[in-house]
Amino acid sequence: MITGFDYVVVGGGSAGCVLAARLSRNPAVRVCLIEAGKRDTNPLIHMPVGFAKMTTGPLTWGLVTTPQKHANNRQIPYVQARVLGGGSSINAEVFTRGHPSDFDRWEQEGADGWGFKNIQKYFIRSEGNSILAGSWHGTDGPLGVSNLDCPNPVSRAFVQSCQEIGIPYNPDFNGPVQQGAGIYQLTVRNNRRCSTAVGYLRPALKRKNLTVITGAMVLKVVFEGKRAVGVQYIADKQMHTARAEQEVLVTSGAIGTPKLMMLSGVGPAAHLKEHGIPVVHDLPGVGQNLQDHFGVDIVAELKGHDSFDKYNQYKWMMWAGLQYSLFRSGPVASNVVEGGAFWYGDPAASCPDLQFHFLAGAGAEAGVASVPKGTSGITLNSYTLRPKARGSVTLRSSDPREAPIVDPNFLGHPDDLRTTAEGVRLSYEMFGSHSLQKYISKVCLPEGGGRTLKSYEDYARQQGRTSYHPTCTCKIGRDEMAVVDPRLHVHGLEGIRICDSSVMPSLLGSNTNAATVMIGERAADFILGNA
Repeated sequence: MITGFDYVVVGGGSAGCVLAARLSRNPAVRVCLIEAGKRDTNPLIHMPVGFAKMTTGPLTWGLVTTPQKHANNRQIPYVQARVLGGGSSINAEVFTRGHPSDFDRWEQEGADGWGFKNIQKYFIRSEGNSILAGSWHGTDGPLGVSNLDCPNPVSRAFVQSCQEIGIPYNPDFNGPVQQGAGIYQLTVRNNRRCSTAVGYLRPALKRKNLTVITGAMVLKVVFEGKRAVGVQYIADKQMHTARAEQEVLVTSGAIGTPKLMMLSGVGPAAHLKEHGIPVVHDLPGVGQNLQDHFGVDIVAELKGHDSFDKYNQYKWMMWAGLQYSLFRSGPVASNVVEGGAFWYGDPAASCPDLQFHFLAGAGAEAGVASVPKGTSGITLNSYTLRPKARGSVTLRSSDPREAPIVDPNFLGHPDDLRTTAEGVRLSYEMFGSHSLQKYISKVCLPEGGGRTLKSYEDYARQQGRTSYHPTCTCKIGRDEMAVVDPRLHVHGLEGIRICDSSVMPSLLGSNTNAATVMIGERAADFILGNA
């Protein structure tokens, strides 16, 4: 079956929902959005606390990395969303945008016109902040952003402990100053998650010029010569072709996008030939330059039951559910990852090089250690903000059903290990400060090895994991490894753009969802001729 549209958007994640909503505002434009996952009907998606139940399972692709040679050859679960809204539907809802210097660096790396002064307005346009306003914040955007109504007592103690070791209080990580400790703002509106599927796409679904297809596996982009003219996909066990009269817009994320491009014959020619894929265009940078934050968690057992772990007990779980259903408040309205900090592993750094996430619970995410049954705990995660190691995404075979080979090359640069170890040391120091010590019975991890640089490094190699921020595998630029130009056209091809986190030239110094939304907003302006 062949159907025709003006624009075909491949991937209904954070950026794809933005693009579909923005482009379909013009009633003369026919837009098709194709997503591999299901609609965002799972109730866990819309409860802020649900994030902790979705770091594995049917709403993800079930990816695992290659053995990480700098992390004790461990294969690390690599969570990527498979549901409408993508990462914005299953992430921890933390709203941070990156340091202004990150975007100025992008410009120096070849992303002309992507400096902070150029892109700040797109952040503001996307943001619907319920508390903050002014030159750094938007109040009317589709992406709802708000404060936690009532942070957990141990989250407040974390912020105080940071101040006790010299890290100042910061009420706004997205303002003029990033450094400091505070309670995170969240992509939550009225105590419900505001994914891009909710904030952007849902109001657009009634438009007759917008078609949304879920549960569809896109097999390849269809080319006529060097021009993309549509995509082939399977839905309901039938083969379909969606023709794109104007452009194919690829928004499948930093893992899915390079996979699709290579399956379509666009990528490193030798690699494509190895898998018997006809080469449409030799583009060596596709799938290279993978960057991600390598998070390391330490866990502490509490003297009492002051964290959210007590809600693992059935009676308390029922109470929390009743409170949320009646009043939309209480523990279910928390994302668990309530507190955070940006600080320095290297005191001479020009901006923070470490980020911390404080969880008012233990074992909240798949693969993270917990505390003994019957007790309650807390978790502190840290990571190096701008790692120097570079990884890759490559094909396992020419079969679209097979997962790609994902190698983030965690800790592949000695500077990354050094800064990561400093993050672990600082995490210990935060846990040892007065305000948290009032609650902590003992620090469970790491165990043994003493408090030495080597013990922190060894612990990081053994316990570190993805922080769910893969980026940069189809980067903007003009060098030989660049995949798209500054207006997101794929180099050497026509009728196709890439418009998601894969186009970042280098990793941001923060969570990446807000910046991915910004990329979607800017891409819409490029396509519509507004910029």
